Amino acid sequence: MFRSFTFSRISFGRILRLVLPMVLCVALGACHSSRKSVSPRMGKSPTRQELLASLGNVSGKQRRIVEEAFTWMGTPYLYAGADKGTGTDCSGMVLRIYEEVCGVKLPRNSAKQAEFCKKIKEKDVRTGDLVFFATGKDKNRISHVGIMINSEDFIHASSSKGVVVSKVTTPYYIRTFKQYGRVPM
Repeated sequence: MFRSFTFSRISFGRILRLVLPMVLCVALGACHSSRKSVSPRMGKSPTRQELLASLGNVSGKQRRIVEEAFTWMGTPYLYAGADKGTGTDCSGMVLRIYEEVCGVKLPRNSAKQAEFCKKIKEKDVRTGDLVFFATGKDKNRISHVGIMINSEDFIHASSSKGVVVSKVTTPYYIRTFKQYGRVPM
């Protein structure tokens, strides 16, 4: 006759002692795999001063674009907004910064901004260039834009966090990346 195994002979404590170490190994292993995407300061985001220092000898309009972008930090996300401190979406922030610093009138949405820009290769990216992503349901349609600070960091209006600095090297942005662009001036 077939005899089924039951947990009545094994105590809950013993199961916990067997399973808990495995769960911890998996959890710690998962955390370790993301270490490449954090800054060297023990996982903390770089400060404004550190990011500005990373610009080195960058000057002129490129530096002013990033400096102006930093004044938008903390602005909450607002769809179709473009007001510093009150609310903005990604393309609204980019539009206002380029208009104020460079006198260039960009299109209102990120897909049109990508068409307006000269497409550039990663090795040619400079401070102040734009970075475009497809973060919506259509994985081929550009729906998000940010301003490059250096070769890795960009500033943008996140729909969940407002205006923040992120890294293009995080798995999410690697997966949704579409192109880099330079605004013609």
